[in-house]
Parts: sequence; structure tokens; C-alpha cells
Amino acid sequence: MTAAPRPRRRSRRRDTPPPRTGGSEIEVLRGFLDYVRASIAAKVEGAPEPEVRTAGVPSGTNLLGLLHHLTFVERSTFLGESVADWPGTFRAAPEDGAAEVVARYRKAVAEANDVLDTCADLGSPVPHARPNGPAPSARWALTHMIEETGRHAGHADILRELIDGSTGR
Repeated sequence: MTAAPRPRRRSRRRDTPPPRTGGSEIEVLRGFLDYVRASIAAKVEGAPEPEVRTAGVPSGTNLLGLLHHLTFVERSTFLGESVADWPGTFRAAPEDGAAEVVARYRKAVAEANDVLDTCADLGSPVPHARPNGPAPSARWALTHMIEETGRHAGHADILRELIDGSTGR
């Protein structure tokens, strides 16, 4: 008689509650954006190869690709950088490991936060115009990035659990 396979050891992180921010609109928006940014970066950190880049669903979505994509979204939204191939942003280069993609994401976030530090009025446009149109208001940019990052953080939650059973933020 053969022994039953051992169940996968699940790594459970404490589920961090939403941030308690200051009362101003910008403090609330930036607090929630930083919260979802940290959540998705944590999902990619420490994820094993090759699973971190292996498609977890038929569409081809993978954990590393989600964070790679969000790096481009941050740079486009806050820094005005042009992206010629949005679908291509969901694929990290074969030579890029999780540590490199996380580092690039954190660098983009830091640069985006530097831009946000200059935005005193949420109704004013972010300082960098887009190549194909006007810059969005800081309010729109923050709200869009909370939605976009939160959506992909949810995808990342599921993909990471499928990879190694890791749950929590």
C-alpha cells in the first residue's frame, strides 16, 4: 500500500486590514493606493520559479506578468510614458526574476509618489501629459490606480494560492 501524498503546506500571512489614514481626501486616496500596491508586491515576493511566470488560468495571466503590467500602468498614469503594446506588458522577459520585477515596480511607485507629492489640488492634472492626450486630474489618476491595482491584487491572491497555498496580505 502506498502512502497518501502529503498536503501542501499553506503559508498564511496575517490579513492586514485597510489603512487608517488622515481625514483629507488625498490622505485617504494615497493610503489606499499604497495599501493595494504593497499587497500585490508581497504576493510576488518569494513566489517560486517557474510558477511565478506560469499561467494560472486559460487567458495566460501569471503572477509576474501582473506586477510587470502594473509597473507600466504606474509609469503611464503618473509619469506620462507611452505604452505601445498594452497586452505585451503582461509578460515579463524570460531573464527577469521576481526580485527584478518587484524592484522595478517599487521604483515606478516611488517615482509616481514623487509626482503625487507635487499635486496639492486633486482637480489639477498630474504634471506629465500623456503623449496622446491631456494629463488626467490627480483625483482621476489616484482613483484609477486604486481600481487597477486592487483588481490585479485580487487576481494575484488567487494565483499565489494556486502556486503554493499562500494566503493573506
